[in-house]
Amino acid sequence: MTYDMGAYAAVTVVMPTYNEAANLPRMAEAVLQLPLPGIHLKVVDDSSPDGTGRIADELAEKYNSGGRRKMSVLHRTEKDGLGRAYVAGMSAALAEGADYVVQMDADGSHPVEAVVRMVGTAQANRVGLVVGSRYVEGGSLDEEWGVHRQLLSRFANRYARTVLGTKIRDITAGFNLWSAQTLRDVDLATLDSAGYSFQVELKYKAVRAGHSAVEIPIRFEERTEGVSKMTLRTQLESAVVPIRLRMKHRPDH
Repeated sequence: MTYDMGAYAAVTVVMPTYNEAANLPRMAEAVLQLPLPGIHLKVVDDSSPDGTGRIADELAEKYNSGGRRKMSVLHRTEKDGLGRAYVAGMSAALAEGADYVVQMDADGSHPVEAVVRMVGTAQANRVGLVVGSRYVEGGSLDEEWGVHRQLLSRFANRYARTVLGTKIRDITAGFNLWSAQTLRDVDLATLDSAGYSFQVELKYKAVRAGHSAVEIPIRFEERTEGVSKMTLRTQLESAVVPIRLRMKHRPDH
């Protein structure tokens, strides 16, 4: 299926990084080669000790040399969670006039080419959220994910969906496209989650604010360079956040 991009849309890909020096150059090239005239890459680096921030600055200088500002870097001095990094990057993207904001990992696990489908889906269906989903028909996980990880991921999704009563099948997905209006209606400054549970909280609040979501299938790849940032603390937060959200937004609240 092909998509007519129609009118020019300013699309900012927000990509948080921490020790992604080996992955960032190829990811930046892939994003900025997408056939979207309004594409912009915003790297949010949490003072990576491996020099990712310096590499990001060098890449931005390279890609901005043609006259249009295609890439920018936001340097944060405190590593206080993926959710906080996304809030900083998304807020900056909105302030700079983005029509759509895409969340994408820097490790290559999200298929860059799917961004075009996400923009086309958002425009064709007039929705505020498009989820790159592993758990709708056609979606899949890399075979290198062991059975334990696959079962844990599926359980986490089912758990969060059941507690929150949502129809989004991949509510924990980290590959999402948001319209600017959706993010403004949610009010990023009010989000509580610091870690990976940010993905769940933002989707839940967007739906509660009246925005519809469409899921498109993707294949989630295993990273080839670097190590996962998932810790026991973030896993525990992911278990607690759905319950906290449901309690906070009960009908009598």
